[in-house]
Amino acid sequence: MEATREMKLPTEKMIARKEGRVGWMIFNNPSRRNALSLEMWAAIGEIMAKFQADKEIRVVVMAGSGEKAFVSGADISEFEKHRSTANAEEEYNRISSSSQQALKDFDKPLIAMIQGFCIGGGLAVALTADIRIASEDSQFGIPAARLGLGYGFDGLKVLSDLVGPSSAKDILFSARHLDAAEAIRIGLVNQVVPRDSLGTVVRTYVEKLSANAPLTIQAAKAAVNEGLKDPALRDLKNLENNIRAIFDSDDYKEGRRAFMEKREPVFRGH
Repeated sequence: MEATREMKLPTEKMIARKEGRVGWMIFNNPSRRNALSLEMWAAIGEIMAKFQADKEIRVVVMAGSGEKAFVSGADISEFEKHRSTANAEEEYNRISSSSQQALKDFDKPLIAMIQGFCIGGGLAVALTADIRIASEDSQFGIPAARLGLGYGFDGLKVLSDLVGPSSAKDILFSARHLDAAEAIRIGLVNQVVPRDSLGTVVRTYVEKLSANAPLTIQAAKAAVNEGLKDPALRDLKNLENNIRAIFDSDDYKEGRRAFMEKREPVFRGH
């Protein structure tokens, strides 16, 4: 078994650890159903930057501690302290937006392991993942219409692209909770599994991903993401360069050799 290394962070409300080629980012605020505080947002950016820079890490999993929630939204109890004025709100948005961007820009596979509540800002975090695997007892929703909040265009476009305009409007207009069965039916999650199997299913999945060719996976992620942009903004030249780099890589040679030798390939990412 590969050694586990835990990252030192300025808050105990986030946990980051490395298990072989897999990074784990844990939202650790279970007494508040893992509601996101400002210090948690700041730590998310730090964690993702370190995972991005670590060449050994090939896939990252986001999960919530405890059994009640992935992330239940923003920690409203600290609004008076950190979001009570326009200036305070701007600073909060600067930190949270920077960390959201770090999640969106992450070029390796990002997996959301969801159990329990995945609400509001928690759903926004889950939507930055490439793959969402949920337990049968998970619940999803965006309560903005009950709170008088506004949601920005970027987040709503991601939701609409994923589930379609009509389902996105239903989620936003009704502010209701969706169960896991409805979430998978409309494409909000990729897989729903029994609660007791969630950890095993996710670990098995990410171990398979981490053994596959990282250059191929990163190029595929970049191509799919580029396809979601307006045609005028797509950088097709960069995608072409990615493909050329793959065919010139040692991993491509290793893949061919392993196939001919009828063995599992050992990819190095170069």
